[in-house]
Amino acid sequence: MQAATYIGNSTVEITTLDEHPPGAGEVQIEVFYTGICGTDLHVLHGSMDARVTLPAVIGHEMSGRIAAIGADVQGWAVGDPVTVMPLDWCGECPACRAGHQHICQHLDFIGIDSPGSLQGRWNVPAHVLVRLPESLRLDHAALVEPVAVSVHDVRRAELRPGEKAVVIGGGPIGVLIATTARHLGAEVVVVELDPGRRRMIEDLGFEVLDPTAQDQVARVEQWTGGAGADVVFEVSGAAAAVLGATALAKVRGRLVVVAIHPQPRPLDLQRIFWRELSVVGARVYERADFETAVELLTAGVVPAEQLITAVVPLADTASAFETLASGQAMKVLIDCRAGTA
Repeated sequence: MQAATYIGNSTVEITTLDEHPPGAGEVQIEVFYTGICGTDLHVLHGSMDARVTLPAVIGHEMSGRIAAIGADVQGWAVGDPVTVMPLDWCGECPACRAGHQHICQHLDFIGIDSPGSLQGRWNVPAHVLVRLPESLRLDHAALVEPVAVSVHDVRRAELRPGEKAVVIGGGPIGVLIATTARHLGAEVVVVELDPGRRRMIEDLGFEVLDPTAQDQVARVEQWTGGAGADVVFEVSGAAAAVLGATALAKVRGRLVVVAIHPQPRPLDLQRIFWRELSVVGARVYERADFETAVELLTAGVVPAEQLITAVVPLADTASAFETLASGQAMKVLIDCRAGTA
């Protein structure tokens, strides 16, 4: 079968792999679609070379159907539509024992630390499967993982109906956070530099600020009657955004750090002190977030069709990464079915 393989030096190649039957406790998935994301770009650009083992099949935002079932697996049948919550934890470290398995201190993030879904057939532990309804299109279902990210982020923010939230960064995760927050009943403003993304986000019914053309602090103060936002989500990954984010929050507001920052960033501790702000990290998700994500996509709350910019065959994975890196796409899906004989 074929796979898209990261070989180092910002290079992805299409390689041929031997197909193996699933082992005990595993299932084999026929991968239909894999979405590529900012984390995959970090891998491609070498930021996670200390974690990946080259050559590495990456990818973790996916959908497909069960193709084969290994020994000792119950409750699943060939043909079942599924996605994967790509977290495999140890169960023994202090974080796991405290009930925080999703941020296990020895976490295997499947698709980074172990082989991912950019291949025609993918063997995974059965316990990471998430069932999909037959009514949910499998191209749309490839968005379950990023939607679960947004659900977790909003939950970590303890956002409540009627509160005001600012989302800094209008990429795919930023838009999904805005969508999830609005569905909860919050009012949302998105801050985004790129004009193409701003137009798309406006088409989804959100107010969008261009920080190069507007004083975002003044606009947020006007919007909130001088109070500031209840919650600010930092999704951009930009140092300037982190430094300015605290100026947008109200007294005892919350700053939720969503983006991956490869280097330490300056933070306005004076503002945090002065307004008694809370700073919260939001990493990955829990199973309940995945189940909610499936529900939101199935109900049509998430505008999946508008978020999927392109669907390309597995052979074009390298060009798909170039498109994503250009900032001109929301979500690019790889059709992995071409990778099977």
